[in-house]
Amino acid sequence: MWRRSNPDLSEADREKLVSDLMSGRRAVAAAMKAGDATEMAMARAAVDAAKRALGERGPVWWTDGDPDLNRHLIKNTPYADWFEKL
Repeated sequence: MWRRSNPDLSEADREKLVSDLMSGRRAVAAAMKAGDATEMAMARAAVDAAKRALGERGPVWWTDGDPDLNRHLIKNTPYADWFEKL
């Protein structure tokens, strides 16, 4: 399961953060191609910052007390039966 972006973000904020994320991902690819470890570290930090701002990493943005099941196989979550029926 992957965590979705925070739905409470304004559309303008979400678009800016997605743009930042994509720029960071392009920078990761460029650094990888160039073999530049310093640029790679900076690019990965930019990706991480954008994903955290979007709510896809870091503290959870929901307030109902449900656990963060990010990076769990669906079969190992309370949603396994629901998913099997899809």
